[in-house]
Amino acid sequence: QVQLVESGGGLVQAGGSLRLCCAASGLTFSPRGMAWFRQAPGKDREFVAAIRLNAGNTLYADFVKGRFTISRDNAKNTVYLRMDSLKPEDTAVYYCAVTRTVLLIKTPGAYEYWGQGTQVTVSS
Repeated sequence: QVQLVESGGGLVQAGGSLRLCCAASGLTFSPRGMAWFRQAPGKDREFVAAIRLNAGNTLYADFVKGRFTISRDNAKNTVYLRMDSLKPEDTAVYYCAVTRTVLLIKTPGAYEYWGQGTQVTVSS
C-alpha cells in the first residue's frame, strides 16, 4: 500500500521557519519526482515546489522563491520543504505528492499519489 506521510507542520509566528517532511513507502514504481502543494480554506490547491529525485533539479512557485527550499534524501524516500520568512498568507494545509514522470510539473493531475496533508498556520 502506497503511503505518503507528511510531518512538521504547526503554528509559527510571521518571519519564523518550519521544515516539513514527507516519507514515501509502498511504492510499486520508481518515482521520478516529488512535490509540495498547499490548499488554503476556500482556495484551490496550488503548486509550491517540485524536485527531480535523481538529478535534484528543482522548480518553485514564484511566491516562495528565496524563502522555501525543497530537498530530498533518496535513501530514505523522503522529501523536505524548508520554509523560512513565513507569512500569514502561507497558512494552508501542505500536501506532498509523487509522480513517475521525469518532468518538473506544477499540475496536480500529474501526481499519482498524495499524502493526507499537514497544517501550517502562520500568525501575524
